Amino acid sequence: MSGKDQHIVPHTDGWAVKGAGNARATSVHNTQQEAIDRGRAIAQNQKSELLVHGRNGQIRARDSFGNDPYPPKG
Repeated sequence: MSGKDQHIVPHTDGWAVKGAGNARATSVHNTQQEAIDRGRAIAQNQKSELLVHGRNGQIRARDSFGNDPYPPKG
């Protein structure tokens, strides 16, 4: 089973890594790149997805670390 997707979102103190459905941030960083690096490590460990949000809140990038079959079945 895969873990929670990790979201990189704007935070009052910079950028935060938040697990899907969590009210609190897992970690807070000064730069978006630092948050992305930490979120990517968590997503790889949990075999989940990394979703990077822009300042406006919209998803601007995503990366999957789960067991995605290629080519897709069906």
